[in-house]
Amino acid sequence: MRSGVRRRPRQLEYSLIVTVLDGDGRPVRRGRPGHDLEAVLAAAVELFNERGYEATSMEELAARLGITKSTIYHHVSGKEELLRMAVDRALDGLFAAARESTGRPGPAIDQLDYLVRRSVAVLVDRLPFVTLLLRVRGNTPVERRALARRREFDAVVIELVKQAQADGDVRPDLDPAVASRLLFGMINSTTEWYRPRRGSAATLADAATTIAFDGLRRRTAG
Repeated sequence: MRSGVRRRPRQLEYSLIVTVLDGDGRPVRRGRPGHDLEAVLAAAVELFNERGYEATSMEELAARLGITKSTIYHHVSGKEELLRMAVDRALDGLFAAARESTGRPGPAIDQLDYLVRRSVAVLVDRLPFVTLLLRVRGNTPVERRALARRREFDAVVIELVKQAQADGDVRPDLDPAVASRLLFGMINSTTEWYRPRRGSAATLADAATTIAFDGLRRRTAG
């Protein structure tokens, strides 16, 4: 190299990754197609749901993506971080629905109806993430934190049921905690069978609210 002439440093294999949030607060990573954070997270959630979190290794995740483990570690510290991001994706959607519902004017029964509908929409939109959330059992700190947040969400539902009872819109002989668990147990069970071809989120929400608030029995005149 001639004296006084400097060469430009060799370009690194990976360009700078900048985190951008979309309208739902989801991280959008810019990078090579198939190697960005969203691709890694989607593949991880798929494997966690197929094999279970504890049985999934980073080697299997790299193989599923067709990349090296070092490429994955370029985005995350390990599979625990992937689990945290995945369950937070589901929980953040549910808590956003809860905030919308309780912030609406009107009686508690209408807020509860709205919360059921919005929760169904979150489930349909984030089905793999909600499915994973419902399968955590508290074996790791991330799972225990997720379960604690689920209990916070349950408390919101229970309080709405209590308020609706006080308003005279829900039967007073029902235990609010039991009613809320049965209500969202019905909604959560759809993760085991729902597929988009079986109807839209709106259709599913209509069916859920009809069963929850009107019942299955056909009304007859007189």
